[in-house]
Amino acid sequence: MGSEEQKKKNPKKKQKLPINPNWAQLQQTLQIHGSRRPKTSNTETQDSILGKRKERPDAESDKSQINPLIPTNDDFSVTDAIAMDCEMVGVGQGNRSALGRVTLVNQWGNVLYDEFVRPVERVADFRTQISGIRPRDLRKARDFSTAQKKVAVLIKGRILVGHALSNDLKALLLGHPKKDLRDTSEYQPFLKGRRRKALRHLAAEFLGAKIQSGEHCPIEDARAAMLLYQRNKKEWEKSIRDQMRLRQKQNKRNQKGKTNEGGALDVNRVAIIS
Repeated sequence: MGSEEQKKKNPKKKQKLPINPNWAQLQQTLQIHGSRRPKTSNTETQDSILGKRKERPDAESDKSQINPLIPTNDDFSVTDAIAMDCEMVGVGQGNRSALGRVTLVNQWGNVLYDEFVRPVERVADFRTQISGIRPRDLRKARDFSTAQKKVAVLIKGRILVGHALSNDLKALLLGHPKKDLRDTSEYQPFLKGRRRKALRHLAAEFLGAKIQSGEHCPIEDARAAMLLYQRNKKEWEKSIRDQMRLRQKQNKRNQKGKTNEGGALDVNRVAIIS
């Protein structure tokens, strides 16, 4: 009995069969590859990076939203070209315009002069929805004569840029040489046929700038007019020179015609007297 119990407790160990060397090598290869982490492909890595970039704010879109009317420097010198814009209020019955604010900027768009102006006559309509002028703005405003003299000094001998400048000069009771006027409402490439375009339409079309969406800002309007001039300065100045040459030729022709007519009259007189 004892020997049988010992046999049950200590069974014979099974003998291991010899492993095929090819099978052992295959197992080893599988273990090595299984322990390695799978590599991500270059395309997957690039896609993931690009995906992260898309989540970030686009720098180019930010640049496209920059307002072109903002000056790029802090040069406040009085330049050869100055842009002007005025805002009007209503006097009398409210249907007559009077100067309420005048703004001048240099060729960089930096403000040279910007003042509210108190009209000589009582204001009947502040036209706030367009002019942006309110009663409180005119309580301590410059008197008309002071503003007029200051503007006259600044624009004298300089190119004056603006939109519908005849209205602004009329409100200021000032004149300016026609050869020195650069009016964006009259420049041929800015016209639609023979019709004039509003400054806000020119700013949107040629500058990509939005102005006059509500109350007008004379600083923005003057800057828009100046930038329109600066971006077309070369062609604009050439057209001015061509016009001046044409006028000179026409004047010479007219003078020659008058001289010939005078000579013919003198001959007739001599013939009659004789």
